[in-house]
Amino acid sequence: MTTTATGTDTLTRDALAVLQPGFVGTSAPDWLLRRIGEGLSSVGLFGRNIASPGQLAALTAQLRAERDDILVAIDEEGGDVTRLEVRTGSSFPGGLALGAVDDVELTRAVAHELGRRLADCGVNLNWAPSADVNSNPDNPVIGVRSFGADTALVARHTAAYIEGLQAAGVAACTKHFPGHGDTAVDSHHALPRIDVDLQTLHARELLPFRAAVAAGSKSVMSAHILLPALDRERPATLSPQILTGLLRQELGYQGLIVTDGMEMQAIASTYGIERGSVLAIAAGADAICVGGGLADEDTVLRLRDALVAAVRAGDLPEERLADAAARVRALAEWTRQARGASESGAASQEGAASGSGIGLTAARRALKVTVGERLPQTMAPYVAAFTPVANIAVGDETPWGVAAELTALLPGTETGTYDARSTVDEVLGAATERRIVAVVRDIHRHPWMAAAVDGILAARPDTVVVEMGVPQAPPRGSLHIATHGAARVCGRAAAEVIAGVIPV
Repeated sequence: MTTTATGTDTLTRDALAVLQPGFVGTSAPDWLLRRIGEGLSSVGLFGRNIASPGQLAALTAQLRAERDDILVAIDEEGGDVTRLEVRTGSSFPGGLALGAVDDVELTRAVAHELGRRLADCGVNLNWAPSADVNSNPDNPVIGVRSFGADTALVARHTAAYIEGLQAAGVAACTKHFPGHGDTAVDSHHALPRIDVDLQTLHARELLPFRAAVAAGSKSVMSAHILLPALDRERPATLSPQILTGLLRQELGYQGLIVTDGMEMQAIASTYGIERGSVLAIAAGADAICVGGGLADEDTVLRLRDALVAAVRAGDLPEERLADAAARVRALAEWTRQARGASESGAASQEGAASGSGIGLTAARRALKVTVGERLPQTMAPYVAAFTPVANIAVGDETPWGVAAELTALLPGTETGTYDARSTVDEVLGAATERRIVAVVRDIHRHPWMAAAVDGILAARPDTVVVEMGVPQAPPRGSLHIATHGAARVCGRAAAEVIAGVIPV
């Protein structure tokens, strides 16, 4: 066994290299810097790590001082899933809004601008885009994160997004292979199962991933889902048939395979994160994402030691671990070279890219407005926000809605937040004589929400309804606006219509 200058053997360095852990804080803790020196090649950033672009740039510089080619990953889809703007809402609409516009050049441009902002902050791997075909409208975790329910549309926008992001020097991570769209269970909480035949999987789920491979996606993220047509026993993340047989051999993919978060209950409650990580690497994964919920040194050491022990016990071939580590380092080198190229061309691009309003432009184009009997007035309204429980991918710390944007356009706007325990009379009493703007998110999935809006419309037919989730339910209200997502710019675009800034 060869030994490096730091005294860490090759096997241990390879075990560290395949981990993508998170951590707590807005600066790197000492333990993380120490493990980077010992071979850790990646870190994952979440909302808890980000306070401002300047702080994020300082953090990534701190990490890069330890290892120049370190992979700094983030879950920045734009739209509902944002870490860069976790406390304000995203400046970019998400996948469903882009799919609703269906302009691949716009999608490519939005992804490029998002990538440019990430690269400016020192982030070089983005766990995006979602290539999932949202064929199940009741999906509790994908929804507006998908480009849509049409396979061909999802495929072309997945490719455009990858091209735009990677042209900015940020590696894409297309997810969730082989497709999380036809699920009614959130894999953060349990193991979803997709019971469709092989023909359907190839015609629907796999087509966007074939497009991603053709577009040169630098990484692909596996899904914690069971697909009996491919593997009756193991979820995709742990399945040699799916990761090696299907993705590597059949689809010909040679880039990095990253797991979804190993602390998610679909894996953690069934296999445990240590055994799950060993099985994932053995199945063909190259990088273990962990740290959304588990973000400490103990987790890193447990996983490192589990991988080393599995090799020494003969449960994980040493060459498989070495191959995985080599793929991580190869992507890290690509990002280092891409950073150098983007820095050399930064001066010529700065004027064109800075202050770009392409996100708002895209959000405006994504609106679908249905006019009923009465048009809205420009008096300050009352905004009733009906708030479902947020899924873990989105989180509950990111603001959404139209109230703040309407207040900026119509001073005096008031707002209230309502849930399944609220009554129609509460809303009517708070609104008094003001026109009501009812803001909903996936009203088709929440009977309590639909009942509340129907009750309000019966009493106040002039109510405006803004749907900021998947617009599956029929339009209702004097004015119905489908934003196709809850990003801040989506709220702004809807507010402009309500306030009369943009003609209906």
